[in-house]
Amino acid sequence: MNETSKSRKFWGPLERSVLIGTGIDIGCGPDPVTPTVRQFDLADGDANHITRHVHEQFDFVYASHCLEHMHDPRQAVLEWWQLVKPGGHLFFIVPDEDLYEQGVFPSRFNDDHKATFTVDKAQSWSPVSINVRALAASLPGGELVSLELQHHGYDRRLLRHGPDVRPPGWPYFWIRVYRRLRSMGWLPWLEPVERWRSHWFAVDQTKRADTLAQIQCIVRKRA
Repeated sequence: MNETSKSRKFWGPLERSVLIGTGIDIGCGPDPVTPTVRQFDLADGDANHITRHVHEQFDFVYASHCLEHMHDPRQAVLEWWQLVKPGGHLFFIVPDEDLYEQGVFPSRFNDDHKATFTVDKAQSWSPVSINVRALAASLPGGELVSLELQHHGYDRRLLRHGPDVRPPGWPYFWIRVYRRLRSMGWLPWLEPVERWRSHWFAVDQTKRADTLAQIQCIVRKRA
């Protein structure tokens, strides 16, 4: 799923005003945030230590659903911050731990996630939780511009906090049939079936093109 394109549908004047001038998109894959942005992905080097590969500063540094894959997200984001010009912005998006991981780590939907993220909770169920407000506050000379939980299209009736359980007998059989047909593209997302399935299994709602379960943060570097 092209997460930047999906997020862009919900952006307003603030986001568009930040993405002006020279920029770098970290972990962009085939979905860069602007046509002219410098694209940085696996073939270009290690984003955990990006200053080894990139030796210039930008008006904006953007990363969508990349920070959770870093070995040490706190250290990685400090390196990303070094790429921001004074007066420029760091703009990053990460999954929300309650809406995406839903009480389980390692993540059942993406086993490459190294951390989970919350907007600003005093305590988390996750052993690797990162408070995004505190993360933004740790950036030297940073000024928090925007921090928001984005849950457009998310149906909380399908939210299942905690481990999956195996249903007895025939429900498990039909759930496996349904999931198999969906994976083969023979069935669409069926809301009543997903709601029934969520009694036993967590549902990754972000597979839908109109659903977000993420945290968006924009920090300005003081001039």
